[in-house]
Amino acid sequence: MADTPKSGQSEDHHAKPVVVDEAGLKSASAGTAPPRRRSRKILYIAIAAAVVVVLGLALGLGLGLGLKDHGGRGDENEPSNPTPSEPPVTPNGTVWQPPVGAKWQIILNSVLDVPSAKDANAKTSSQPLTPDVPVWDFDMFLHRNTSVIANLHALGKRAICYFSAGSYEPYTPDNTSFVSADLGKTMDGWPDEKWLDIRRSSVRNIMLKRLDIAAAMKCDAVDPDNVDGYQNANGLGLTKQDTIDFVRFLGKEASKRGLAMGLKNAGEVIEDVLDVVQFSVNEQCAQYNECDTFEKFTAAGKPVFHIEYPSGAPKAVSTKDSNKLCGATGADKFSTVLKGMDLDAWVEYCDGNVAETKVADTSSGDDNGDDDE
Repeated sequence: MADTPKSGQSEDHHAKPVVVDEAGLKSASAGTAPPRRRSRKILYIAIAAAVVVVLGLALGLGLGLGLKDHGGRGDENEPSNPTPSEPPVTPNGTVWQPPVGAKWQIILNSVLDVPSAKDANAKTSSQPLTPDVPVWDFDMFLHRNTSVIANLHALGKRAICYFSAGSYEPYTPDNTSFVSADLGKTMDGWPDEKWLDIRRSSVRNIMLKRLDIAAAMKCDAVDPDNVDGYQNANGLGLTKQDTIDFVRFLGKEASKRGLAMGLKNAGEVIEDVLDVVQFSVNEQCAQYNECDTFEKFTAAGKPVFHIEYPSGAPKAVSTKDSNKLCGATGADKFSTVLKGMDLDAWVEYCDGNVAETKVADTSSGDDNGDDDE
């Protein structure tokens, strides 16, 4: 998915740069907008040419020829790729492992309005948080300098913090940290966003800072999107192995910070990264008949947080459509939600329950973000 279309926000909100609660709210285009970061693969399979790197030795001098870098990746700080023989990663005891089947809600276009524990306890006649589910996935930058995560934790809930790890967005607080060599082609459907060269140390260092932010915010987990650029026209020559290396890099670094991490879509690399991630966040496996691919997660005791975007959502999903999507082959143990494509406050579950979460009013222009790193 690309960074959520922030529908429901006034035009001047998304026009202002680097103010997170405003510039981070990207308005939807006219008509049906794609979901926030639907990193769906393109419908053709590109035949990648094999890249042969020849290492020569300077005879008599014992000096190896330096690798020519793609787009400047060969600086001395470039992270080394994991070797095929590396042992599986065992996260430390502080990393949260969500259970298979955990119910959840995902909202990426708004700031959650979560009452404090004190206020929630005072509301004896109504549900303090709707829906009353244990896991919440939301935009990380939108929720900096808010009490949302602390309030969720006080209510016994878990917080998954979303950011894009594989695309450049001009409205994030750290957008000026990227250089032109980091950027690839414009993302299809998202004219302001570009694919990132996930092999570059400069990109990876920015993502390390984002993981630091998530840890400082006390997120329980991160949901890094757009890691599967190789399946799209990225303009960078990204490969499946690049995605594997990047996800393993992020997963290990997240674990060091006590953060669980999910794999967003990218079903082709599951077996190569399953040991460094704690859950899947999947979009539309039922629609594309791919849910059996993601059963590898539930078989390993790790949940699949599954999103479908049925016709009529939000608020007018037919029983026929919900039954079809919820009954998809392989998805019986998934944590499935039916959502509108802008991933707003509305949600429907496979048991027929429907809810709309209360979100904060950001129209006053209060800054919920923080430009400081």
